[in-house]
Amino acid sequence: MSGDLRFAGYAAIFDRVDRGGDVVRAGAFGEVAAAGVPLLWQHGPGSVIGRIESAREDGRGLRVIGRVSRATAAGREAAAALEAGVVDGLSFGYRVRQARGARPRELLALELVEVSVVTHPMQPLARVVRLEG
Repeated sequence: MSGDLRFAGYAAIFDRVDRGGDVVRAGAFGEVAAAGVPLLWQHGPGSVIGRIESAREDGRGLRVIGRVSRATAAGREAAAALEAGVVDGLSFGYRVRQARGARPRELLALELVEVSVVTHPMQPLARVVRLEG
């Protein structure tokens, strides 16, 4: 897709309590299938800006490679913000399959529903780490 912006980053960081009091544990995503996982702008269900090409757990967290399409106004806004360096947060939407505890709540098994480019990620260390024009 011509004009797309490809990026790599972390949508989740393991073993760090987030702003909501949750901590994602290694293995929570299992064998993630990135196919069909939408890339959203600021978690807006009507703001699909691209797609996740790959998602896999590594020693740090859930590493994703995504592609922002400039075909929509939201995609153009997200791509411009990423390129300008004014937005670099990543976040993810999920369904809990297994958790334990309360504060912090340990997330042990999750279903990945979406990944979002966001201004203020719930996990402050979840960031875009590389852009490719």
